[in-house]
Amino acid sequence: MPGPKNANIFGTKLGFYLAAIGSAFGLGNLWRFPYVVAENGGGAFVLLYLFLVFLIGMPFLIAELTLGKISRNSLSPALSKLVGERYQVREIRERREELPGWLKWAVCHLGTLAQGITLVVLAYYAVISGWVLHFLMQLLVSLFDPGRFDPNNTLQVLLQNGWLQVLLTSVHLVTVAVIVAKDLELGLEKWVGYCMPLFVVLLLVLAAQSLRLETANEALRFLFYPNFSKLSLASLGEALGHVFFTLSVGFGCMVTFGSYLREKAYLPVVGFRVSMLDSAISIWAGVMIFPLVMYGGSIFSGPELLFQTVPRLVKELPNGTWFGVGFFLCLYLASLGASIGLFETVVANWREVRRVPRSRGALWAAIFCFVIAVVPALSSSVLSSVRVGSRGLLGFCDAALINWLLPISALLITQVVAWLLRKELIVAEFVDPDRPGSEKLFRHWIFILKYVAGPITVLALVLQVISLF
Repeated sequence: MPGPKNANIFGTKLGFYLAAIGSAFGLGNLWRFPYVVAENGGGAFVLLYLFLVFLIGMPFLIAELTLGKISRNSLSPALSKLVGERYQVREIRERREELPGWLKWAVCHLGTLAQGITLVVLAYYAVISGWVLHFLMQLLVSLFDPGRFDPNNTLQVLLQNGWLQVLLTSVHLVTVAVIVAKDLELGLEKWVGYCMPLFVVLLLVLAAQSLRLETANEALRFLFYPNFSKLSLASLGEALGHVFFTLSVGFGCMVTFGSYLREKAYLPVVGFRVSMLDSAISIWAGVMIFPLVMYGGSIFSGPELLFQTVPRLVKELPNGTWFGVGFFLCLYLASLGASIGLFETVVANWREVRRVPRSRGALWAAIFCFVIAVVPALSSSVLSSVRVGSRGLLGFCDAALINWLLPISALLITQVVAWLLRKELIVAEFVDPDRPGSEKLFRHWIFILKYVAGPITVLALVLQVISLF
């Protein structure tokens, strides 16, 4: 079980919410959501995404939090408890009889799959965080040398210099590793808490300026008018994958966060609030970026979309450089918080299962991530000729992990919760005499987990397979 120090990692409700939606305020929705929407035709995909957030994403999120809160462990040791491979602090399995050997093996190794996905996502997430650092530094320099900052040239220099990306990636990973190794998350929680209101204000200002452009009406029509003919066979899988990515479901991250929650935390409310904030930030990111995408008739797409559009807007604003510095500073702090959440998940699992000291676990995780990150960091320069279909290595890595492996991991984790976790313990987290309808809420939630989410997730994967041919 986590020690007392870690058990208080979320000293307040605000601390938990900031950690849980860190990816939404950061790169998950501001970087990824607009370019995925652009690739899938706009409004119909947005509607599909919002539908899946509350039908599938929120129940899955609550399931992971429930497993963590009941077991008081990260994903791997929690799964080991369920199959009886570890000393059970309290009986948490529904069925008392011995499980088949193959099932015990599969459940125990599910944690390994989730950790592998987390490490690879952390690796290319670090590359994009390095891009944020690059723009932040260029804007800081331009404060003292007005006119120096050129949005298009800044991005091209970055994309053509793979070793610069490797350097920036290493800076980000070292920063994350030091914070996790020294157990400094509480201090970061306060800083991120102070920056988030500022970030929200900056997003509001940038969106207001973006909506003044002549392309605003066209952009809003693209974003909110559902033209279902624009959807492809792969759209369901891409929407579902993005839901899991921004909610941090399927990594085991929310299991770790759930293990740190206080006993009195009511998980359905927690899941609903996080899902609401996540989807709201996604939509606001689209409102801010798509008028810029269409401004001047330029066609932008792909992982570079955020970095092609936002710098153009801050360049045109009065005192825009200051807004740009504030925006990319807050964006980096948010991406740092999200990286720490994923990093902490890996380190906590290693510490609880393999008894790896926190500092050594942080060092190993940083080394693994750096080695993996070299490939996406060089994907736009040295390895630019290597493509998988129409995607470069960075885009392929993103699609393969988020659209394929993450839904599989998320589905397996939640099915373990639905079928193996003791029903009485789950009911105790849901049913509250002071909350009318909580029993009905539990019945709906468990039905969706068992009989709705699985078929939809499998259908999404099958349609993606068909779309490949």
